[in-house]
Amino acid sequence: MKVIVCGAGQVGWQIARHLAAENNEVTIVDNNPGLVNQATDSLDVSGIAGFASYPDVLRRAGARDADMIIAATHSDEVNMVTCQVAHSVFSIPRKIARLRAQSYLDVIYTDLYQRDHLPIDVVISPEKEVAAAALRQLAAPSTFDNEPFLMGEVEMLGITLAEDCAVVNTPLRQLSELFSTLRALVCGVRRDNRLFTATSEDQLFVGDQVYLFTHKEDVGRALEIFGKATKKRERVIIIGGGNVGLAVASELEKRSDRVRAKVIEKSRPVAERAAEALERTIVLHGDGLDMDMLMEANLDKADALLAVTDDDKTNLLTATRAKAEGCPQVVALVNDNGLAPLMRPLNIDAFIHPRATTVSSILRHIRHGRVRQVYSIGDAEAEVIEAQVMSTSPISGSAIRDINIPEGAIIAAVKKGDKVIRPDGNTRIEDGDVVVIFSLARYIEDVERLLQVQIDFF
Repeated sequence: MKVIVCGAGQVGWQIARHLAAENNEVTIVDNNPGLVNQATDSLDVSGIAGFASYPDVLRRAGARDADMIIAATHSDEVNMVTCQVAHSVFSIPRKIARLRAQSYLDVIYTDLYQRDHLPIDVVISPEKEVAAAALRQLAAPSTFDNEPFLMGEVEMLGITLAEDCAVVNTPLRQLSELFSTLRALVCGVRRDNRLFTATSEDQLFVGDQVYLFTHKEDVGRALEIFGKATKKRERVIIIGGGNVGLAVASELEKRSDRVRAKVIEKSRPVAERAAEALERTIVLHGDGLDMDMLMEANLDKADALLAVTDDDKTNLLTATRAKAEGCPQVVALVNDNGLAPLMRPLNIDAFIHPRATTVSSILRHIRHGRVRQVYSIGDAEAEVIEAQVMSTSPISGSAIRDINIPEGAIIAAVKKGDKVIRPDGNTRIEDGDVVVIFSLARYIEDVERLLQVQIDFF
């Protein structure tokens, strides 16, 4: 497939990397020649320097016979115009745009993106994706990562093992024997900054970060077994009243459990806008790094603090200070994935990576047909792929023990009809089943070949 990626920033670069690795013909467009050169030097892609919304630039990028265009520049307006030009001038079938401004995302304006107006097939909102990730962290406070699969029936939980974990030093084979009715499976382990897929003979050690897949009804029990508390979060402090913070606070107000939230925002105009938009949430104008301000927000009584400003350092320092003051859960939004190793030394419970959430969302919409969902883990270290098995797939009709699954991949969950099961070697994969597969990045192409998955478009 021939794809044009507009924008060579972090999101565009990662999308181009994924698509190029799957043997697609990718051209990346950016008005910064330096970023284009970096992309072409490090990836198997072509590059064009210029403004993505200019017809002559898109023509040079191969728009006349392109199958898809992904507009992920830093400008909403450029992304929108790019999709319009791609449709009106070049008739590119599939158009995806990243939009940030909340006004463009208001549900009452959804007709704007129909083919007769602005022909955008999929609109991606980084802020909404990040806000959703923040809310998931509040729902599973003892995890550093979590994502739902199979329409919410399976949860992937990222858990850091502490000394009080009952299954430390226990082979995973024995874990299955001890808790035979627990519908949960450890698929990935990060140890000493190296991520690997788990086998039945692997043992878990203190400090390991494990990726556990469990049925939604067994989440509480699984967390308890792995030594994690599941106390409900009733009082939340949000640092940053911008789009992300406002989206989180608005969603908390809608919930029936009446979580009490307070927002601290440094910019007076932004704080006033948030105060006007929110009904029950208290908005404080001040610096989240100021301890007096944090105490005014009752940090000593808070169950969780979310630092979601647009400044990584502010988020890291605020979260660290709150944790030092005894806040049970602190979560920091961090754009720079290189800062992820600081999570443990700084005693931060979880990071939210806007780039990873946006890339996962775009991949989810790129892959059509058999692949239903894609989630990128860490700095593109691994992916979780949810896909439906077709009768022509090599794995259809075979027991898992007889399938030549790549050594860096593991089937995490299987849905047969309306029933979700924890797979083992005897589980037979059949036509119509939906499988969730955890795979290290270098084995993704092998996994997709095994499923006979194609990157398709409408």
